[in-house]
Amino acid sequence: MAGRSAKKTIEDCKVVPAAGTAGCLSCGNRQDMGRRKYCTIECRQRLRRTLNMRTGLLRALNVRYAAFYFTDDTIILDVLAFGSKEISSFIYPRSNRKKPADDFSRMADMLGNAWWNERKRTNKKYLASRWVFEQAHHNGSQADQVQPLEIRIPSVKGRSLIHLKLGKSVLGSKELHRVIKSAYRKQAMKHHPDRGGDSAAFRKIHQAYQELIQWAESPTFVRRRGFPDKWFYDGETNRWVQPTPHREVA
Repeated sequence: MAGRSAKKTIEDCKVVPAAGTAGCLSCGNRQDMGRRKYCTIECRQRLRRTLNMRTGLLRALNVRYAAFYFTDDTIILDVLAFGSKEISSFIYPRSNRKKPADDFSRMADMLGNAWWNERKRTNKKYLASRWVFEQAHHNGSQADQVQPLEIRIPSVKGRSLIHLKLGKSVLGSKELHRVIKSAYRKQAMKHHPDRGGDSAAFRKIHQAYQELIQWAESPTFVRRRGFPDKWFYDGETNRWVQPTPHREVA
């Protein structure tokens, strides 16, 4: 498409974001979600693949950080270019009966085609990028609103907590040793072979107890950057990561 016609198409698609939506952070599904963040692993993986397949546009725009999220009516891509202090938001309407991954692909393809057409017309990459950024929504949001949060995630095997019937929140307890030992005694009473329990199940419980006690004595964490309700892109790694857990365990 030519530069003028591309601009008209992009402008026609821009809308004001609607109220936020709860549900699966990959597709928006609200049915039978409970406390889950994603309806299925496959749904989460599909959106991640789609986002990572379209990083060429972000690299062309020299993006440092980006965030992707959606509502019932819109998809939003917030970007912060290297050297910029202002967020540029690309806001597009959702397609009827389409997944956010499909809508993102459509938006990325449209912006990518516009960039290439302007690049061919001017023979200047920076002019093509500037033209695309001119199509974005600018509301004066500052850079720190798209810079990621860094959280620490305990490097504890989830199955250890499951075997002792414990939630992740206990890892922040000041009486963690007591909580672990109490949970272990409770499960051991149920599953010890001397009490008619299954020996294989008891071994798993005992191993989980040892792993959690070891972690409590010398806690280790995995550091991760991102947002609790948005997909995050880091220009240094050229990768998208899924929304981070809501809480940090100190």
